[in-house]
Amino acid sequence: MSTKIHTVAQVGFGTGTNELYDRARPSYPQDSVRFIKKAVEAAAPLNIIEIGAGTGLFTRALLADKDDETRIASLKAIEPSAGMREAFKQRISHEFVSISDGTFDNVPTVKSGWADLIIIAQAFHWCPNYNKACAEFARILKPSGAVTFIWNLEDRDAAGWVAQIRDRIESHEVGTPQFRLGLWRQAFSTEAYKHNFKPPEEREWVYPLDASEEICINRALSKSYISILPPDEKQSVIEDIKAIVAKGDGKVWIDESKGVFDYPYKTLVVLARKK
Repeated sequence: MSTKIHTVAQVGFGTGTNELYDRARPSYPQDSVRFIKKAVEAAAPLNIIEIGAGTGLFTRALLADKDDETRIASLKAIEPSAGMREAFKQRISHEFVSISDGTFDNVPTVKSGWADLIIIAQAFHWCPNYNKACAEFARILKPSGAVTFIWNLEDRDAAGWVAQIRDRIESHEVGTPQFRLGLWRQAFSTEAYKHNFKPPEEREWVYPLDASEEICINRALSKSYISILPPDEKQSVIEDIKAIVAKGDGKVWIDESKGVFDYPYKTLVVLARKK
């Protein structure tokens, strides 16, 4: 039996929020995608599971990265939100890609020892039971398989305005297990992890993305804990972000006439190889 999905994630990423999420959230650096695909020793084509696939942002980046060394035989996406699954289906149609219901610790549509690689993009911090999840990962994977976790996050250390936006929106996190808190690292101390996996490996990419005032606002609104706010509080967040961007502490323009500037980002990949 799977554990319950966090209420903020369930509501904040529920039906009606998915279009904004897909439009506002950034994709992933190609180098990070290629790194993940080459994380396993198995020869291509690969059997891949993506848990917490959402609207398919990472899935699309994965499918767009074409090279003979890391071809995909089958990609089974797993997503507990019905709204997210529907958005995924609208955007991705490949004969070797499917999506079904499931959670980190309960993937009933995948038989034991099927997967070469498990990918979890922008999602594992919501996991409610790390030990059960790691046991399920071990069940699904082949002996030479691996789990990879990937996250994008605004780089608050790179510019004052980014730190100010993060401070503004983080005030609404209300105890949710956000990636930045690092609570997800507890997974690597569980009995199921230590019994089945080698010590985790990490790789980070630092880079800028193109941004505008609208992008900054929509990205903030796509956060689960912002999307559930009452309309007046949400409008207050919008107005404050407009003021922060206009002030622009440390802002680097790309094209000032078009209102386009650098949005500093980091991408972290954590790789866990099966013993």
